[in-house]
Amino acid sequence: MSTAKLDHQDLLELQPAHALWRLYAPQKAPYRFRAKNRAEAEAWQHTTRAALTETLGFTGASERDPFPAAPLSPRQLESVDKGDYVREKWLLRTSAHTLMPVYILVPKQGTAPHPVVVAFHGHGYGVKDIVGLWEDGAERDTPDGYHKDFGVALCRRGFVVAAPEISCFGERQTDFSYLNTVIGQEAPSTCDHTAKLAFHLGGSAVGLRAHDARKLIDYLETRSDVDADRLGAMGISGGGMHTFFSTCTDPRIKACVISGYYSTFKDSILAMHHCTCNFVPGLWQFGEMYDLVGLIAPRPLLVEAGTRDPIFPIAAVQQSVARAREVYKVFGAADQVETDYFEGRHQISGRRAYDFLWEKLLSAD
Repeated sequence: MSTAKLDHQDLLELQPAHALWRLYAPQKAPYRFRAKNRAEAEAWQHTTRAALTETLGFTGASERDPFPAAPLSPRQLESVDKGDYVREKWLLRTSAHTLMPVYILVPKQGTAPHPVVVAFHGHGYGVKDIVGLWEDGAERDTPDGYHKDFGVALCRRGFVVAAPEISCFGERQTDFSYLNTVIGQEAPSTCDHTAKLAFHLGGSAVGLRAHDARKLIDYLETRSDVDADRLGAMGISGGGMHTFFSTCTDPRIKACVISGYYSTFKDSILAMHHCTCNFVPGLWQFGEMYDLVGLIAPRPLLVEAGTRDPIFPIAAVQQSVARAREVYKVFGAADQVETDYFEGRHQISGRRAYDFLWEKLLSAD
């Protein structure tokens, strides 16, 4: 009997991911950013924004959109006086079959109409975690967790803040109670289940969220206390992802802060464990994050990143920011990409973000 040992190459080729990584070539992606001047860049934006919206799915850009349009029918559920601001809770109809709760924080300082920031929370117990509420709805006055109540901080800076319950969190979780009572199985996470169901139907959870963001902005445009021409977006982690793709697909967002997300797909999203809601079938067509950032340019962009963030490695962030500046340079706007690299892990900084949005939105044309 004779045996032969597998060599290193054999061991690599036993792994399906090895062959898939050989296909990973963002420089060959059909929609990568390759414009050499502003006219080419703007033509690329027109084509690529439509293609990205179609790829995300469920955003009203395709005949396959399963969500028939319906009036927003805003319904106010509560109003709480917090001293220096008022916290309202509203329910919006984002389609004929979907509802979305939204907290609107309105500052008492300043004069309406106020500039407005759409604030996207990340993974956790939901939107309450950025508007000064505990899981059970109890009030809190001291910032907590990695979100640091950044919705409240933005409001105290002078913005109206619109903080939606992102699909799959808080009040928007799927009811899986039947699994335990009937089948005896543990319930999956809503994010994971919804993303996989969306994949099966030809879309993505990212597409669902971009759809919701657009509907929220539609609503904000109807409010007399909001200056929707001075509208920004900010989010952390999954909310950073939400901010990134919403800003890519909706030009009404005039400036954005992406915290704990912007890096590269290769070194973060595709390199380690991330929630299934981060993934979009067919996203390879658009190259890397630094290619898609061309859909945000020349609008002001601030990237927040912790030097010890374990899921968005700082070296990849810095490299991708450098590439983003090259893209922005084509628009004559390299100085519109700013960074806040802070010592710490996966969390909001805010050291530059709130002033950045105020400066950029108040100077918006």
